[in-house]
Amino acid sequence: MAVGYLEILRARHATRLLIGTLVGRLPNATAAIAIVLFIRAEGGTYSLAGALAAVYGVANAVGQPLLGRLVDVHGQPRVQLPAAILSGLAMTVFACRGTDPLPLAYVAVAAAGLFAPPLEGGLRALWPAVLRREEQVHTAYAMDAVAQEVMFTVGPLLVTVFVSLWSAPVALVVLNVIGVLGALSVVVSPPSRAWRSAPRAAHWLGALRSPGLLALLGAFLFVGMALGSITVASVPYADGHGGDVVYGWLMAAIGLGALLGGTVYGGRQWTGAPERRLWVLVGLLAVCYLPLMLMPGAVAMVLLTVLAGVFLAPALACAFIIVDRHAPEGTVTEAFSWLVTTFTVGASVGTGVAGPVVEAGGALWGFAVPGAAGAVSLLVLQATGRVLAAPAGGAVVAASSENDPNRAVEPRFSTGDRA
Repeated sequence: MAVGYLEILRARHATRLLIGTLVGRLPNATAAIAIVLFIRAEGGTYSLAGALAAVYGVANAVGQPLLGRLVDVHGQPRVQLPAAILSGLAMTVFACRGTDPLPLAYVAVAAAGLFAPPLEGGLRALWPAVLRREEQVHTAYAMDAVAQEVMFTVGPLLVTVFVSLWSAPVALVVLNVIGVLGALSVVVSPPSRAWRSAPRAAHWLGALRSPGLLALLGAFLFVGMALGSITVASVPYADGHGGDVVYGWLMAAIGLGALLGGTVYGGRQWTGAPERRLWVLVGLLAVCYLPLMLMPGAVAMVLLTVLAGVFLAPALACAFIIVDRHAPEGTVTEAFSWLVTTFTVGASVGTGVAGPVVEAGGALWGFAVPGAAGAVSLLVLQATGRVLAAPAGGAVVAASSENDPNRAVEPRFSTGDRA
């Protein structure tokens, strides 16, 4: 397993691109908690903090696929770096002016979310150019999913450290400066500068004209919904079993489970169609949500939450492969960004659904929501199996582009991207 990951990291530019992307995504991964801590330090209400965090999330969900489409058309450096700078400047305005006037705060937070660069989708578009073998790209997708879990675990800790060392406004500015530096590290790299999307057909739907991609997005809307509902259902459970400390452990346990599962999944080569493998992984994910309804003691519940997260990163890594297979030519960054957006929207829907359910039936019925959402996701995959089994294109061998003066023959995957 370690050999597979080390082989990826030893590839030229791979480590730089992975670390740069993670660092560049730090402001996005920490935005919600950073905004909440900032508003609390300003003396604002939790309602205001939640509203501003929600505005950021909605703007980010809108901006990712739009910016992803621009990356496919204009290349990574011309979109990613300006977007990162604009997002950082908007959050700096928010940090400096606070909530006075309040409309400016909403505009600044919305702009910060809207212009957050689609580095995650951009990295997945670069892997086929950096790694020449398809099985290496699949391993990189799994490593990428694991790295995201590390970022969402470490990121909130960094926010609290920065706030304790300096202040909430300074923490906001520092996080965004770090994010811009991470984006800069990526876009000045040779793979990012050389990457060109395949020629794309003019169509207003862009990546969404792919039936297979739409089917996948429909399934992962409910996977995101399951994850979002757990964050709400865990609150009343923790109130009766130890309070905030237990809640923190439960949230960390999901990330730990995903980290473990993704590490093991990416450490071996898998045969067979990824669409069939995804069906199995989502089924296991749904099944592992069900034991949460047992609601045992705190220690056992933490272990069950680890189990609930085990198949999350493998399912995401498998979904990355399917996105790559189904994205229409010239839309790969946009397609990956749509997956990120759909998952984020699903998590928001899950929190919204779980709230009334918990109020009506308590934590038990709240923990029933992720199992039900996982089952619906599985049904979507089953109902659209024929569409998913017919990818837009397969792996081919094509002559390299004008970026290779020697005209060497190189592998090109279904994205059609080249460097």
